[in-house]
Amino acid sequence: MLKAVSLVLPVLIPSWRFFKAIEPSPRVEWRVLALDAPAGTEGGAWVAYQPRPNSVSLAQMVRRLFWNPVWNDALFVVSCAERIALGVAPTFHSINEIQRRILRDIKGVGPDVSGEMLQFRLVFVYFENARLVQDVVFVSDPFSVGAPP
Repeated sequence: MLKAVSLVLPVLIPSWRFFKAIEPSPRVEWRVLALDAPAGTEGGAWVAYQPRPNSVSLAQMVRRLFWNPVWNDALFVVSCAERIALGVAPTFHSINEIQRRILRDIKGVGPDVSGEMLQFRLVFVYFENARLVQDVVFVSDPFSVGAPP
């Protein structure tokens, strides 16, 4: 009887332990590269893509419980970034989706970068020995703002 209860109990009371370990997820950063810049020169400063807000009001939190398409899109970008960061074989689909979303957001509300080249990278940020460490795991090839990726 005790054996039967021990087998049925996990079905009735599920475990909420979804992950074996919590690890950092890659952050996506982008920058502008000028078309007339010589090959091998650095571009502009790296800018965080879809940075999280510093604070969220109570009304925003309640609304986000039921409707949050921006967060769903951000989760998809992180999923694509994780596939690229695995390093097995960065898929064209994942790279293309991140490029498309950066272009969409830049053209919608970002700075005027028409006629420029963009580039993105994936960065893992974590603490090691009480020190903030940033590991760049992937840097994309430059892509044109004017042409679809």
